[in-house]
Amino acid sequence: MIIPAFRDAQFVARVHAAMAHRDAVTLWWLGQSGYLVHYDGVCIAIDPYLSDSLTTKYANTDKPHVRLSERVVDPALLTMVSLVTSSHNHTDHLDATTYSAIQRVHPQVQLACGAANVAFAAERMQTAVTSIIGLTEAVPYRHGPFLIHVVPAAHNELLRDAAGHSLAIGLVIEVAGRVIYHSGDTLRYDGMVESLRRWHIDVALLPINGNDPRRGVAGNLSALEAAQLAEDIDATTVIPCHYDLFAFNTADPIPFTHAAGPRARVLALGDALTF
Repeated sequence: MIIPAFRDAQFVARVHAAMAHRDAVTLWWLGQSGYLVHYDGVCIAIDPYLSDSLTTKYANTDKPHVRLSERVVDPALLTMVSLVTSSHNHTDHLDATTYSAIQRVHPQVQLACGAANVAFAAERMQTAVTSIIGLTEAVPYRHGPFLIHVVPAAHNELLRDAAGHSLAIGLVIEVAGRVIYHSGDTLRYDGMVESLRRWHIDVALLPINGNDPRRGVAGNLSALEAAQLAEDIDATTVIPCHYDLFAFNTADPIPFTHAAGPRARVLALGDALTF
C-alpha cells in the first residue's frame, strides 16, 4: 500500500501554513484526479475522491476496486475548502461521501459541475438542483480570486446534452496571473490543442492511465499521449494523475516523465507545487 507523503493532520497543517502566504498559488495532489488549490485565503477542491465508496460498491464483483494507496486526508478536515468542482459523473470525480463530509464541517461550501450534470449531481448529493452551480463553456465562473473556464472533455467521446452542454468537462483556471488546466478524464480530440492554446498554461494536470477496453471503464490519455499534449499546448509544467489508486486502472509515471522531459513534475500523494 502506498503511503502519502503527507496525510491527515500533517497534510492539513501544511495547507494552513501555505495559506499564511496569501500571494502564492499552491496546489496539492489528493490522489486520482483530485487536487486542492489555494490562493489568497481561498481553497478549492477539484474532483476530490477521499473515501472508499467505490471499493465498497464493487466488493465481491467481477470489477473489484482494490486500493493501491492510502487516503491522503479525511475530508472532514477540509474546513478551508469553499468550492468543490466535478468534471463528470463518475464517482471518483463526483463522490457524495467526500462532499457530504466537507459540507458537514463547512455548510457554506459550494458544488460546481458541468451544466449537463447538475440534475444528476443533485440526486447523488441528495440536495436541491438550485444549490449546485452549473458550469458552461459560454460563461466563465468566478469564485473569489479564481476565474474558471470550461472546456470539453472526451470520455471517451465528446458528448453533449440537448442544450449543447458537455457531459464531461475540463477546467482552465486563472488565478493571480497563472493558468492551471485540469483536463478531467479525456482523450485527445480535434480542436483540443487550438482551444487550449488560447491561454498560456502554467500547469497542466493530465491523466496517464490510458484507454484499455478490457478494464470495462472509459479511458484516458496514455502517459505518452499526455506528454505529447503538454508539448503541443506548450504547458510550462505538466503533472500526471489518475494512477496509483485502483489496481485494475493505473499506470507507471516513469514513461511519462521520460517523454515529457523538463516539463514533467511528479507529485507524491499529499505533496504540493507552489508558484
